[in-house]
Amino acid sequence: MLNSVIVVDDEAPIREAVEQWLSLSGFEVRLFSRAEACLAQLPEHFPGVILSDVRMPGMDGLQLLAELQRRDRDLPVILLTGHGDVPMAVDAMRDGAYDFLEKPFTPETLLGSLRRALEKRALVLENRALHEQADNRSRLDATLLGMSPTMQTLRRQVLDLSQLPVNVLIRGETGSGKEMVARCLHDFGPRADKPFVAVNCAAIPEQLFEAELFGHESGAFTGAQGKRIGKLEYAHGGTVFLDEIESMPLAQQVKLLRVIQERRIERLGSNQSIDIDVRIIAATKPDLLDEARAGRFREDLAYRLNIAELRLPPLRERREDIPMLFSHFSRHAAERLGRSVPTLSGEQLSHLLSHDWPGNVRELANTAERQVLGLDGPAAQGTPIGQSLVAQQEAFEAHCIRSALRRHRGDIKAVMNELQLPRRTLNEKMQRHGLVREDFLAEVSPTG
Repeated sequence: MLNSVIVVDDEAPIREAVEQWLSLSGFEVRLFSRAEACLAQLPEHFPGVILSDVRMPGMDGLQLLAELQRRDRDLPVILLTGHGDVPMAVDAMRDGAYDFLEKPFTPETLLGSLRRALEKRALVLENRALHEQADNRSRLDATLLGMSPTMQTLRRQVLDLSQLPVNVLIRGETGSGKEMVARCLHDFGPRADKPFVAVNCAAIPEQLFEAELFGHESGAFTGAQGKRIGKLEYAHGGTVFLDEIESMPLAQQVKLLRVIQERRIERLGSNQSIDIDVRIIAATKPDLLDEARAGRFREDLAYRLNIAELRLPPLRERREDIPMLFSHFSRHAAERLGRSVPTLSGEQLSHLLSHDWPGNVRELANTAERQVLGLDGPAAQGTPIGQSLVAQQEAFEAHCIRSALRRHRGDIKAVMNELQLPRRTLNEKMQRHGLVREDFLAEVSPTG
């Protein structure tokens, strides 16, 4: 249960008496003599109650209430009033105050009001957290697309890990979406309002690597004109994404390991240590422990980076997601290029499902854009690899229903007529393929 209380009163004896009562009853108490100081130090989503006198120099209790209401209408505020202030306090309750206590009040009266207010606050914060989780799931579903079991598992893992202050290693083939997953880990976590800094370790010349990561002072080396903030320092409070971490030079791996252990850096040419707070997310295609055994990567750094690991499946292992992804990329390309969204034939869909997609999602996106431009078909015909006939039929069925829903803008009756399916059968198939009518209501029927 929540137990935080902020007391705002300009009279020291009252502050001290209230603090003594509340502390003996197990409350965590913070005292302020002025409302302005309380507002300056009040954390966002404060998990407690504000207890404030009405009459104070400077900003009074009613003005404090109005500002707190502007910031968070559900934050409980209990006002302390003199006898002559009771009518004013009653009006304040109509304006959002939780309760008022007329001086002098007994400890029992104060504790009863506080406990009721804290119970209400706990319910409000729990409800907010549930809504935020639901919103995050919806946003993540729209970002990391796919209804395959592996993608559903990946989204759950991303949501869980986004809230934890641990380093994460992302493993996946080229084009499988490693940077997008890293970005989601940042955007859906508590560091979302801080910098997200992406560094491609394979693209930085070895002689410039240290300056890029750690920064430098003026004159630290030939050509170092002026002070420069490095990537790690710039990302303070946020996330550093180290892509292709296996390409990092061994000499720099030692220094990165030290940063992770000590949480501080030194710019080139400086002896001053700078404290930093960054989350490290690294991405790699090969297994870092295999690289360590081959002498190309430090084993201790591999363990430090791999507190938690996310494996991104290649597209060939989740072929049931191909029609949805191709449709998504086609719509975005058509909007960007001012073209119509082409309709896939059954033969073209078969080509998509049979292709091996060595470039993964990135290759699929490029293919969709080329088709929107009319440059070529969706994919070269090939032999399905690791895909049963049943799986291919399921993917084709999902594509046909999705296309019909889009053409008819979610009109279920029209879809039933086109596909010659009874309502119950269509509902069952839509549920199995993760298709929701509301997703198609606002879509424009494709032409061409």
